[in-house]
Amino acid sequence: MVNLAAMKIEDEIKQPVFKDEYQKASINIAYTAGWLQQRLSATFREYGITLPQFNILRILRGQHPKPATVNLLIERMLDKTSNASRIVDKLEAKQLVTRTVCPGNRRAVDIRITEAGLDLLGRLDPIIGGEQHSLKNLTEAEAAQLSYLLDKIRD
Repeated sequence: MVNLAAMKIEDEIKQPVFKDEYQKASINIAYTAGWLQQRLSATFREYGITLPQFNILRILRGQHPKPATVNLLIERMLDKTSNASRIVDKLEAKQLVTRTVCPGNRRAVDIRITEAGLDLLGRLDPIIGGEQHSLKNLTEAEAAQLSYLLDKIRD
């Protein structure tokens, strides 16, 4: 079921013709990813955090109450180019995470989300979860198909 009122990529970027459907799909994916990131970033800005900081807080909440290491954060981050150590520094300055030297390995550092970090995510959950930033325009079956196709692209 296609939403005919949807803004087409041709209109969004003012490019009426593409080399082929593969080029059009590739540009559409890149454009949509940027569009989603801008919307999420605007939401997070209101709460004083960035998208990469939110990502790290969610990883730490998933680990909670166990600690995480910087390497674990890097493995799980959505944006592999982000500097996890720098992001943790900023989150620690905001008292959203703590860092302690691991007792068993003094070169390792344990990173944990604080109650303030958990509270912040708790306030963001209904905003992010309820809206899903326009994914609500898809049926559940369409969302599953989209995930399948995106996975297939990366195979």
